[in-house]
Amino acid sequence: MANEEVSSSRRNLLIATGVVGAMGVVGASVPFISSFQPSARAKTAGAPVDVDISKIDNEPGMRMIVQWRGKPVWIFKRTKEQLAALPSLDNRLRDPKSDNPDQTPAFAKNEARTIVGKENIAVIVGVCTHLGCSPSFVPEMLPQVYDSEWKGGFYCPCHQSRFDLAGRVFQGVPAPSNLEIPPYHFVDENKIIVGVPPKGAA
Repeated sequence: MANEEVSSSRRNLLIATGVVGAMGVVGASVPFISSFQPSARAKTAGAPVDVDISKIDNEPGMRMIVQWRGKPVWIFKRTKEQLAALPSLDNRLRDPKSDNPDQTPAFAKNEARTIVGKENIAVIVGVCTHLGCSPSFVPEMLPQVYDSEWKGGFYCPCHQSRFDLAGRVFQGVPAPSNLEIPPYHFVDENKIIVGVPPKGAA
């Protein structure tokens, strides 16, 4: 009888210990598992960005910079003269037709690398494709020290890579490819959303 009571007590103690241990494992694993979830900041960084473009105009040098997925995105208007100059640069560029799909989504695979019908508005990720520097914006169509036939564009001071005003890379520079065009679309004349492609785009 005494042995049965001891065995019963021992069994109850083992069961209680097991339950407490299991609860401890569950309690300890919750923060560990939740650490795999993206933080609120990470979710926000990857979210689409609404941009009011009514503040930019056709003056060379006007540019907006917004953050999308931790990268600067440049938004600016190009003049008729700047757009007209783009085809004249094709023979000086590494990828004039933007054949690299990693840098240019299908909806922007054109000379201006933008949404058709909105060629004057450029939306370009401002990160050099060489080592990740942020190139300088040099929109003036004037000779520069680094290019006597400059038609406006971007110059990376880190290693002298150059891009035209459509973000297309010149030949003979360290950058291997054109600047990235992010997915984006127009909501209306004054608003775009960066991070979401046009309706029907792949």
